[in-house]
Amino acid sequence: MANLLPSSTRTIPDTASIPRHIAVIMDGNGRWAKQRFMPRVAGHQRGVEALREVVKACRDLGVEYLTVFAFSSENWRRPAEEVSFLMTLFLKMLEREVAKLHKNNIRLKIIGDRSRFDDKLKQTMRDAEQLTANNSALTLTIAVNYGGRWDVMHAVQNMLREHPSLAQIFTEEDLQPYLSMSDAPEPDLFIRTGGEQRISNFMLWQLAYTELYFTDTLWPAFDRKELGKAIASYQKRERRFGRTSEQLTS
Repeated sequence: MANLLPSSTRTIPDTASIPRHIAVIMDGNGRWAKQRFMPRVAGHQRGVEALREVVKACRDLGVEYLTVFAFSSENWRRPAEEVSFLMTLFLKMLEREVAKLHKNNIRLKIIGDRSRFDDKLKQTMRDAEQLTANNSALTLTIAVNYGGRWDVMHAVQNMLREHPSLAQIFTEEDLQPYLSMSDAPEPDLFIRTGGEQRISNFMLWQLAYTELYFTDTLWPAFDRKELGKAIASYQKRERRFGRTSEQLTS
C-alpha cells in the first residue's frame, strides 16, 4: 500500500537526536495529591497543567508527535466518582484548551473506543479534531478508553470487514492502515512517570523498538527539565534495530 510509514520490524527507521515521536504514560496524579493531603482529583487537575507544559516543550524542541495515555480501557475499574470526574475534566480540558492548541498550530487527535462516552463528549472530540486537523507544528494524540490489545483487534476486524479475502493471510502492510496510529511514525521514546515499570497495555504494536524511560517523578511534577532528562537518556542509547554495534560504526 502507498504512503505507509516505516515499520521497525520490516525496515530500519531514520533516527535523530531529538525524538520524532514521544509516547507517555502520565502516572502518579493520585499519589502526588495524597502526598499533599489533597483529594485525588486535585492531582488530576495538576496533571493537566503538566501536560500543557510538556506539549509546549515538545513543540519548542521540534518533536513532531506526542502521544499520551489519559485513560485506559482498564481504568473503568476505578471508583465511579473518580471516573466521572475524569470524564468531566476531559470535557472541560477540550473546551478550554483546543483554541489554544489551534492558535499554536498544534493538531489534536484522539484515539480509543468512544462507544462508552456520552454524546456531548463525543461531539466535542469531533469538533476539536476537525478544528485542528490541518495544523502542522505538533500532533498531540490523547488515548482515552484505549488499550493496545483493543487497537490490534479493532484493526483486524475493520481490515477483514473491508477485505474479507485477507482472512486467509495478511501482512503488516495490510494491517497498518487500520491501527489507531497509522498516520504517525512509531514512537522513538516512551516515558512512564510515577515509578512503575510497565507498558500497561499502551501501544503494544507500536512500541516494538521504542526506547523505554522510567522515572520516579510523579506526573504532576514532570516538567520541561524532566523531559530534558528523558531525552538526554534517549540520546545515549544505541538504536540497533536488530543489528550489531559494529554494523552501526561501519
